[in-house]
Amino acid sequence: MKRLKLYLDTSVISHLIAPDTPEKMADTLVFWDNIKNDKYNVLISDITFEELGRCSEPKKSLLNHYINEINFENPVETSESGELLLRYLQYKVLSERNRDDLRHIALATVLACDVVVSWNFKHFVNINTINKVQAVNQLHGYPAIKILPPSMIVGGNNDE
Repeated sequence: MKRLKLYLDTSVISHLIAPDTPEKMADTLVFWDNIKNDKYNVLISDITFEELGRCSEPKKSLLNHYINEINFENPVETSESGELLLRYLQYKVLSERNRDDLRHIALATVLACDVVVSWNFKHFVNINTINKVQAVNQLHGYPAIKILPPSMIVGGNNDE
């Protein structure tokens, strides 16, 4: 069976250390164990690293330690993802203020990821954003992409 190709946004990695949201942190740590066991093809982009770079210490160093435990691809934005980003803005998937969120989705889409994994329910994991992304993707010849929280990725993964 083909391994899922997952694009991790910044919220997933930052929830590895999130004592203020213990349930999300616990789900993220279970998800991370699956990643460490190479259950998925994981992508962590330059956008994610750019955002993680804004974390304060010691969290930034601890998150880098977690990242160094896994295998992942590190794609960078392309002119194609930039063009798709502009389409998302044109069709008001999200506002200009949320440009970085759309950068993640555009890059994951052009890289043919199966899922954008995020804890960002305000801008990513909500029906309005998902429907608009799917409509723009279809209009411009891109496949549908799932946008899910980590808990939905590991929820049905019982191989025992």
